[in-house]
Amino acid sequence: MATRIDNIRNIGISAHIDSGKTTLTERILFYTKRIHAIHDVKGKDGVGATMDSMELEKERGITIASAATYCEWKKHEINIIDTPGHVDFTIEVERSLRVLDGAILVLCSVGGVQSQSITVDQQMKRYKVPCIAFINKCDRSGANPFRVIAQLKEKLGHNAVAMQIPIGLEADHAGVVDLVSMKAIYFDGDNGENIRVEEIPATHADLAAEKREALIDAASMFSDELTEAVLEEAPISDELLLDAIRKGTLQRQITPVFMGSAYKNRGVQPLLDGVTQLLPCPGDVENHALDLDREEAQVALTSDPKAPTVALAFKLEDGQYGQLTYIRVYQGKLAKGDTVINVRTGRKVKIGRLVRMHANQMEDIEAISAGYIGALFGIDCASGDTFTDPGVNLTMTSMYVPEPVISLSIVPKDNKAEINMSKALNRFSKEDPTFRTYVSEETGETIISGMGELHLEVYIERMRREYKAEVTTGAPRVAYRETITRRAEFNYTHKKQTGGSGQYGRVAGYMEPLDGEDFLFVNEVTGGAIPTQFIPACEKGFRNCLAKGPKMEFPVTGVKVVINDGASHSVDSSEMAFQAAARGAFLEGYAKAAPVIHEPIMKVAVETPTEYQGSVMGSLNQRRGMIVGSQEEGPMCVIESQVPLSEMFGYSTVLRSLTQGKAQFTMEFATYRQVPQSISEEIAKKRQEEKKRVA
Repeated sequence: MATRIDNIRNIGISAHIDSGKTTLTERILFYTKRIHAIHDVKGKDGVGATMDSMELEKERGITIASAATYCEWKKHEINIIDTPGHVDFTIEVERSLRVLDGAILVLCSVGGVQSQSITVDQQMKRYKVPCIAFINKCDRSGANPFRVIAQLKEKLGHNAVAMQIPIGLEADHAGVVDLVSMKAIYFDGDNGENIRVEEIPATHADLAAEKREALIDAASMFSDELTEAVLEEAPISDELLLDAIRKGTLQRQITPVFMGSAYKNRGVQPLLDGVTQLLPCPGDVENHALDLDREEAQVALTSDPKAPTVALAFKLEDGQYGQLTYIRVYQGKLAKGDTVINVRTGRKVKIGRLVRMHANQMEDIEAISAGYIGALFGIDCASGDTFTDPGVNLTMTSMYVPEPVISLSIVPKDNKAEINMSKALNRFSKEDPTFRTYVSEETGETIISGMGELHLEVYIERMRREYKAEVTTGAPRVAYRETITRRAEFNYTHKKQTGGSGQYGRVAGYMEPLDGEDFLFVNEVTGGAIPTQFIPACEKGFRNCLAKGPKMEFPVTGVKVVINDGASHSVDSSEMAFQAAARGAFLEGYAKAAPVIHEPIMKVAVETPTEYQGSVMGSLNQRRGMIVGSQEEGPMCVIESQVPLSEMFGYSTVLRSLTQGKAQFTMEFATYRQVPQSISEEIAKKRQEEKKRVA
């Protein structure tokens, strides 16, 4: 742990699907001598990329779980987290960005800024993560890095500035010109490990001079010294220029852009230099915790190893040695044998084994100080828990966890499969906050819910492989909701007399639609018409009705309930009586408030060759889709639309056959919207049939 805190970088690599994140990480590990041979993502050589350690990841050639590793480059220690690109695993990106100080946004020089790049960028904004961009795949035909820089400005609103220009593109891509040192850099050797620095070729001199001007122009906004040097036409040193660019990057006012081709081993080492020179060290980033003793007031954390410890568990994994908890220390330090407190549960935790991770291998260490990422063994906690020294009551803000939008029923084949299935479900729901599981009260089936078809597919496949649990799946179900569309009054009296003391309570008021929230309860009762001790019972009664709506038994959202009158009895009134009265009042008002069904609408972006544009649009229209816009980008066309989730099942197969397998789509949750009458009737019919089946 001898590294100074200035020389630590905690960075993430995030991007759209297939932009080459994992390939880039593989190259970084090779050049920093963490691995001694390069393997392909698709695992043609049977090995697969280092960071994709899961069998499934190797087969599909996608990243599912973010993997952490660390490496050293020019006396800097870099902790890297490789994150998935698929929107179904969005929580993996969220939790990585939550603990990182900086990020590399990888873009494809042909695809440019794609739908998923926009999502990732919004996540970076949410956590104020400074980033540098890397335009990958400059060796592909149709590569145009300057078009991508223009898109960074237009679509994402970044002040993107080129730090390099490519020497040749497509098949002629040979290297890059560094606009800071004004030298040409070539990458020789079998794996591009030998860097050759030469003068800029005459053919590229004018463009390099023009782009350097633009770079100095953008950087001079952040340094008076640099501005003076420009005005006096004095020579500008590399340090002065880099210093100004770094200031702009840390404030998220400049996005420096690097270029290359990770697959062809070009441009990765200068990118590593960019990480060490331009991205923040833990000391540059302001991190805050909330003080629970002072009504969650914000407290700034310092990266001083002697201060009281504050650490965040951001990811859990079940390894072969028990639960592994990834942890980022923000203040103080964690050492073997220390006792810390889990703020959420208030329990004391003794730290046994501390390790530093490299994909699925690990090395033991004595302590983790502020600014570092490591992992703990054998600690029982949940994702997002904060650990502190005894006597410190601080908590880190938690991450944003989106609600699941799709569910499936799963049935185990036999008794053995059932035991293994429950083990698997237990582990997955602990590891992944967007994956939920419950047993349906009506049908007794086990239901799993998640962020999309791929998300659930991957977990079912992992159950079969890792837990030998053979399960069959039912038809996918959409998370419908119910709500009301107009104001309605209610005035309900609950009375029951069965010898001895009875039950009595009257609740009156109205309910109306509510935007943006699930439920709001307002008490406007005056003059003690309902005694104050029974008001919480009324609220509870109303709340209990929300889980199953009276219309079709879907959860109810967007309802404001106001009670303004009622009556009680000195002997017969009780909490139970008022809960029952509230339930009756809810049913009475709800029936008059014109209830409707809402369904989840997905934001769907299809990327297709232009010749299939018409048929793709047709296929979206058939699915009740609303086309929001389409734009042509070279030979490809991107169609953005909003489509109900219920219509999107099996769409990938349809899209493949329409476009000879050339199109791909991404889908993420956008909003809830009212279901058309005809569809609403169909859903009602299906619900009736289900009930008959269960009965």
